[in-house]
Amino acid sequence: MAQHRWWVVALVCAAHAAPPGTVAGGPGAARGDFAEALEPRRFEFPRDHGPHPAFRQEWWYLTGNLDAAGGERFGFELTFFRVALLPRSDRPATDASAWRAREIYMAHFAITDAARRRFVFQQRLSRSALGLAGAQSEPFHVWLDDWSLEAAPSAPIGAWELHAAQPGYAIDLTLEPQGAPVLNGQAGLSRKSARAGDATYYYSIPRLSVRGRLLREGRTLELNGLAWLDREWGSGGLGASQVGWDWFGLQLDDGSSFMFYALRQRDGRRDALSAGTWVASDGTVRALADADVSIAVTDYWRNGSGERYPAAWRIRVPAVALEIAVHPVLAGQELRTTPPYWEGAVDVSGNRAGRALGGRGYVELVGYAAERRPAGAGGADTQLHSR
Repeated sequence: MAQHRWWVVALVCAAHAAPPGTVAGGPGAARGDFAEALEPRRFEFPRDHGPHPAFRQEWWYLTGNLDAAGGERFGFELTFFRVALLPRSDRPATDASAWRAREIYMAHFAITDAARRRFVFQQRLSRSALGLAGAQSEPFHVWLDDWSLEAAPSAPIGAWELHAAQPGYAIDLTLEPQGAPVLNGQAGLSRKSARAGDATYYYSIPRLSVRGRLLREGRTLELNGLAWLDREWGSGGLGASQVGWDWFGLQLDDGSSFMFYALRQRDGRRDALSAGTWVASDGTVRALADADVSIAVTDYWRNGSGERYPAAWRIRVPAVALEIAVHPVLAGQELRTTPPYWEGAVDVSGNRAGRALGGRGYVELVGYAAERRPAGAGGADTQLHSR
């Protein structure tokens, strides 16, 4: 559930004056005529990699850890959000202005440059009109300006190509899934609160092999490594008592993968609907409930505003005999976007069934920092296409 997603929806809609009666993305919002994630559905791939316009919002979330031929380590995040401003039944007539926005897209691109102890990020925002941003199923393609994720025409079937650039860093990567999509929750239905509709359809591809290039300040580096894809769509939000979450997506050296999202209540307790998925090295999938996973914070980091984030964890999953410690590659991997959140590359060490185990992954922390920032705060380059 690599997210900060409902906050993105709420703020995008506020900025673009979503019509009364449509979802604002947060707790208590009306859903209008949008489709809702209410019960398990049949997933169809590759079609479900593409957009689901009947739903209010969705996202394509890619994170990964990469190594250069010379030994340098990099992390990357590229995320696309689609937010509908009108339900399908309220779409404008065909003679409406071509500039009229029916959907808004937001994207985040971040690089962790471990050797240089540097974390950089950029945010973009665009309407879907005039081809400025969009998504399609056949052939699969999602884009915002020149940032894109699409089916790779010259690579093996099922592979994708990714491109994104910001000052000082550009990536061109090919990603090949190392297994079938994994359905999270109840056969892909992920409930976030007790209220009907506060749910998403949610699947992951925990392992995608990556090869490609990073252009850093004019110098090209050849890269390879592993990435993780998270996909969700729905029309609801969090529950009224929930304030954020901690998400873990970890790829372990024995070929297994671990995902868990810990939903946080206003009183600091973990919500009982927190959940996750374990994928064994042979592809066996096990759903994890709140009671199956113990997470203890062992260190903290404060940003320049004094806001505190967890910065190290000890995780126990007795059902699969897993005991691990998780540590960030860099402490300061906070995106000062709208809204701000922490998402960064991590290292894993520990054991499974008494055998030493390592790994890498990504962690996302949402709801620890103030949601709104003055325009231009932080290091993000926010680009809005408007007229």
